[in-house]
Formats: sequence, structure tokens, C-alpha cells
Amino acid sequence: MTHTGTVPPRTDTTPVTPVGDSFRGSGRYSWKPYALLWRREMARLRHNPVRLAMGLLTPLLFLVVLGTGLEAASSSLGKAQLNDYRAYLFPGVLVMSVQAPAIAVGISLVWDRRAGVLRQMLVSPFPRSSIVLGLALGGATTGGIYGLLVLSVGGIASISYTPMLLVVFVEVLLISLLFTSLGLLAAVTIRQVDTFQIVVSLSLMPLMFFSGAMFPPNGLPGWLDTVVKLNPLTYGVDAVRRTLPGPDSLTSEQTRLLLGDWNPPIAAELGLLAALTALALALAAHRFARSS
Repeated sequence: MTHTGTVPPRTDTTPVTPVGDSFRGSGRYSWKPYALLWRREMARLRHNPVRLAMGLLTPLLFLVVLGTGLEAASSSLGKAQLNDYRAYLFPGVLVMSVQAPAIAVGISLVWDRRAGVLRQMLVSPFPRSSIVLGLALGGATTGGIYGLLVLSVGGIASISYTPMLLVVFVEVLLISLLFTSLGLLAAVTIRQVDTFQIVVSLSLMPLMFFSGAMFPPNGLPGWLDTVVKLNPLTYGVDAVRRTLPGPDSLTSEQTRLLLGDWNPPIAAELGLLAALTALALALAAHRFARSS
């Protein structure tokens, strides 16, 4: 079906690398397409510092303004508990920070299709799945950079700077890869930029709000408890919360995620996220390979 509407102007002014020409001339199973697409996403980030700043603005507003405001609004909470709630909110803010940069990869794929850049990649001698995987690696790395910047200001939420933050960073990379995979799956299914942005925005909001990022996941009304426990992002936020070095409020009985009387181990939560990521990537690569 031919789109007859007006194409909105592209907001990303980063020069587009001629990936089609660079793709040609190497062996079928070379690492080149992965490295090329990864470098392309890094170039987009490097040439657009405003995108980096704006991507960090919302998470920091949630952490500083919302965290402080909710504490100040409760007369029953003392000053000593201020940082405790910020610490509880911090894992959700950290996960929130990797959403936008990861999903932006899906938007760039839709734009590349409209601009004709994608055709150059499709005629290369490499498997089409390598294009999806290369974009996924670039998007996950971009999200990881955002997460690293948020981790660097964890001190305002009483997060301790210990080697355990390296483990947290690996978890953030996995969550970023999950977001990127879901964004790419949507991008190979939806061909219109406006439609893609609306669908992704409406999907991400409930994922975050029903993840236990802002309130404890236990003791909720029946329907809300079910939604929270079925949300895969709940387990990502819980894994990050239990790994972060900080106040006791991060791992207290009130904030611990329970499935009945069972508290799932962190390894099981990360395994669930890894399985969902692999499934989303496989579906995206399969659908992309069948598209023209």
C-alpha cells in the first residue's frame, strides 16, 4: 500500500553513513555488519549531545523531584527516610533511562526504510539477520551508556559506589537489549513512523507503571497484583533493586517481590529476561528476513 501522506521531517540530523556500500565486498559470515551497525549507532549518539541530555532529564526529574515531593507530602515520614525512598525509586529510574535510547533504534530502522538506506543493506551479501543483530547491539550499548550516566549520580539516592555496580551495569545492559529487541520487533512490523511512535509510547508507559518501580509489588488489589506479576519488567526492576548496594530499604521485607511465598532468585529473573530477549530477537530477525 502506498503512503500518500506527508512524511514528517527527520529530527535526527546525524549524517547517515553509506552502510550499503560498506556492506559489500566481504565474506558472508564476517563480523563486519555487526561492527558497522554498532559504530553507526555510536556515531548517532556522539553527534547528538542534545538527545543524550534530554534522555537523562526525565529519569532525573523522577528521582529528584518526585522522590523529594512524595516524601515531603507525607507528614509521617522523617528526614532520615528521604534517601530511603529515593533509593527505592532509583532502580525504576535506572531502567527508565535505558528505554528511550534503546527504542530509538527501532525508529531509525523505520526511517532507514523510508529514506531508502535499508535497500542498500538488503542487497549486501550478508544474512538479513545480521542487520537486526547489529542494530540490537548498537541500541543496547547506547542504553547502557545512559544507564551508566544515571549510575554515576546514584549517590543522591544513597547508592554506594562498590564493585557490585558492575553487576548492576550488566543487568542494565540486558534490560536495554530487551527494550531494543522489542523496539526492533515493532519496527519490522510497523512501517509508518507516526504509528510506530504511538504504539511504542503507549506500550512503554504501562510496562513502567506496572513494574513495581514506584510502589512495592506486594499487597496490591487482586487485578493490579496479577498485572504486576505478569509484567516481565517487574523482574528486571526487582533484580536491579536487589543487586544495588545501598540502604536496607532496597531489600526489606516490604519491597521484596514474592510469588506466593516464593521469592524468585535473581538468576531466575535474569534468565526470564534473557529468554524474552532471545525470543524477540528471533521473531524480529525472522520477520525482517521475510520482508522486502
